[in-house]
Amino acid sequence: MSSRILVVEDNEMNMQLFEYLLEESGFEIVKATSGEEALRLAGEANPDLILMDIHLPGMDGLSVVRELKSGGRLTGVPILALTAHAMRGDRDRFLQAGCDGYISKPIDVKTFIPSIQKFLTGGAE
Repeated sequence: MSSRILVVEDNEMNMQLFEYLLEESGFEIVKATSGEEALRLAGEANPDLILMDIHLPGMDGLSVVRELKSGGRLTGVPILALTAHAMRGDRDRFLQAGCDGYISKPIDVKTFIPSIQKFLTGGAE
């Protein structure tokens, strides 16, 4: 059975790329384009991993992460931050918010899927 990944991304072109790469690798994906939608779908979809854009309209990605990790059945689900703004100190900020790791954008298509698989099998950054 394939792993289910919730992809939270408001940029349509990025979403299409993530969707293509993940589906080609056999993953089932659920898509959200806002923080509020991500919270709703995370509860409904029971994902195995969440890819979370940090800069979202309305509720930002780190607020969503904090909410998801604050208790309940999704606390053990790995969350990877997706950000184009990976600067010094950001990794620590993402981890403190509850992310298990991050992938910088633009993504490296060669390492994207292996990075995700590592987190699905219990690995870490």
